[in-house]
This record gives sequence, C-alpha cells and structure tokens, in this order.
Amino acid sequence: MNEADVTQEVTTIENQAPQQVIRKTTIQAEPQAKGEGSQKVFDKKKTIFRFNQIIWYILGLIEVLLVFRIILKALGANPFAGFTNLIYSITTPLSAPFNGILGSPNITGTSIIEWPAIIAAIVYLCVAWGLVYLLELIYPITPKDVETQ
Repeated sequence: MNEADVTQEVTTIENQAPQQVIRKTTIQAEPQAKGEGSQKVFDKKKTIFRFNQIIWYILGLIEVLLVFRIILKALGANPFAGFTNLIYSITTPLSAPFNGILGSPNITGTSIIEWPAIIAAIVYLCVAWGLVYLLELIYPITPKDVETQ
C-alpha cells in the first residue's frame, strides 16, 4: 500500500476536550492483467475485437457469394454468362467439400436446389460463430472494460 492509497479524516468532538480521531481508509486499485498497463490491456482487447470484426466480415462475404450461387442455380441461370460463371468459379471450392452428403441435387427443368451450397453456408456460419465465441472465452471483454476504456 503506498501513500496515494491512504486518506486521513480529522474529526473534532464537541462538548469535550478537543480530541482528534484519525480514520484510515484504503482504496484498492483494480488489479492489472499480470502487470500490464491499462493501455496494453486496451490494445489487446481492441485487437481481439478487430479479429471478431474480420471473422464476421469474411463470413458475410462467403455467405453472400453462396446465396448468389443458390439463387442462380435455383433460377436456372446460364452458367456461361459472365457474372454467373464468376460466381460459380468462386463458390465451387467453397461448396465442394459438401458434395455427395445428400446425394444428387433436385432438378426441375433448368432449376437446381443445390444442397451442398446450403450446407456449406450453415457450416461456415457455425465455424465463424465458434471462432468468435472461442476468442470471447479466452479474452473476455466485459461491459465494465468498455466503459473504462
């Protein structure tokens, strides 16, 4: 305990000989994370928050591309058109690991319900949520941390 943590209060009692009563009040500072300064703690939490944002951004990008693929396949879009070909070529590696899980896709005319892309979107959502939750478990950010920083 250092001198900055101790305060003294002087009280005089009336109707008697003057006496001094000294009370010591201690104020304990919040413990820092293993000797780190508050700026280092803030920087670490800011970095973790930024990782969470990056994970959700990447997931959002993947999900949008997969939704485009699902919609284009369901509408029976021409696979040789520029945009359709671009979407299919980008999303084929994303949905390829899930091919064959539910058998062949349902085909009605030129429309296809592509189950591998739907399953891929769900799995990637679960993986991203799991990564963000893991980061929150390892380095929790409390509302008190947000208010004080």
